[in-house]
Amino acid sequence: MKLSDIVSAAGLASYAEIALVLFLLAFLGVVVSLFLPSRQRTYERMRHIALDPDSPASSVAEDTPHA
Repeated sequence: MKLSDIVSAAGLASYAEIALVLFLLAFLGVVVSLFLPSRQRTYERMRHIALDPDSPASSVAEDTPHA
């Protein structure tokens, strides 16, 4: 009896299908949450963080020395 016979008889193919379905659900969840109208204002504010001189992120970037 070879190892390939043991692995093929173990029925592990269903684990790959379950992992694919879980990944697809997680991906769809991220995509749906990205395009929700209720999050539009948050993402619009995040878009301008690097350009806003009053944001904490831009003030930290200005304090770091450049090489």
